[in-house]
Amino acid sequence: MANNPLLLVPNLITIARILAIIPIAVLVMDGDLILRLIALILYVLAAASDWLDGYLARAWDQYSPLGRMLDPIADKLLVGNLIAVLAWDGSFSGWDMIPACAILFREFFIPGLREFLGNTQIVLPVSKLAKWKTTIQLVALAVVLFERIVPGFGLLSDVLLWLAGALTIWTGWDYLRASWPHLSGPAK
Repeated sequence: MANNPLLLVPNLITIARILAIIPIAVLVMDGDLILRLIALILYVLAAASDWLDGYLARAWDQYSPLGRMLDPIADKLLVGNLIAVLAWDGSFSGWDMIPACAILFREFFIPGLREFLGNTQIVLPVSKLAKWKTTIQLVALAVVLFERIVPGFGLLSDVLLWLAGALTIWTGWDYLRASWPHLSGPAK
């Protein structure tokens, strides 16, 4: 493994995912359909890089504390920023804001919970369902982006967004329930 974790390919991919957020947001906010298509392509590449960086880290044994810290942050930044931009440009209906807000709430709450529990040496491992939750979130947001380019995908984008919201609430509840004994016990 390289001495500098910034030079590890999986970490470079994760950093590229974070850097892609700004052009994706700017292109979507412009309102032009061609620019939105370019944003969608960049977004799909960024979303796919979530799988790729993990695969390469495992295949090449290129794990690092930096990568373990950056990867979930990159996912949350990508999802959170795109939700904000899609809300700003009117891609979400009023009802769509319910799962969108649930996603944002959970994506801030659970890392805060993990940080708090980290001080008590309690670890909440990422569940398989939480990994699926992230995948469904990424796919749902891609379909919401696509819906403006090719109308007629409204029902599919709504179903996927609500499914992502439901999985988000479910996994958030699982983490809260698992951590509750450490939150409700006596202060130390």
